[in-house]
Amino acid sequence: MFCSRCGSGVADGTSFCAACGQPVAGVPSGPISSAPVVSAPVIAAGAQNVAYAGFWLRFVAYLIDSVVVFAAFAALILISIPIFGVSYLQQLASGLSNSEPDFSPALIFVIFDLILAISVAVWLYYAFMESSTRQGTLGKMAMGLTVTDTAGQRISFGRATGRFFAKIITGLVPFAIGYIMAGFTAKRQALHDMIASCLVMRRT
Repeated sequence: MFCSRCGSGVADGTSFCAACGQPVAGVPSGPISSAPVVSAPVIAAGAQNVAYAGFWLRFVAYLIDSVVVFAAFAALILISIPIFGVSYLQQLASGLSNSEPDFSPALIFVIFDLILAISVAVWLYYAFMESSTRQGTLGKMAMGLTVTDTAGQRISFGRATGRFFAKIITGLVPFAIGYIMAGFTAKRQALHDMIASCLVMRRT
């Protein structure tokens, strides 16, 4: 105990300071703070809340995204019918179903444009959604998943683009092992996550 006026030491149980006569408030001095110790468990608890998304959660999210993409392109095809005309589309269909199809420049152009449009649209869907404030596609949002960098922060459009095209490498690994890695790696990363330095997290 210390006197609040003169700072002299005061024995426990003493009502007045022997040096200056100041009444002792009875509040103990300095070494009572254990406050820094309290903050440590809070930080530790926050670290324990980190939850990586495993293979099956991500697989279900992929199925949902596949349905969304398929529905979008089905709608696009329905819209294109009145634009190009039914007869033109029937000619294309008959050319494709013929045992010896005549691949005219027009048919090749349509097929190439269709493949290109699908590829670009799927890329933009994944890259924009995963780099947005939602940090995930509609499928991931439905499953409560987010895509982050290795520090847990929102990724840029460029990194989301790199992650998307890294899936080409993942798909080249036999038996889908590049994707299955998300079920047994330490941070539940698939191969394309490792290439792009990304994580897929569960919202907590």
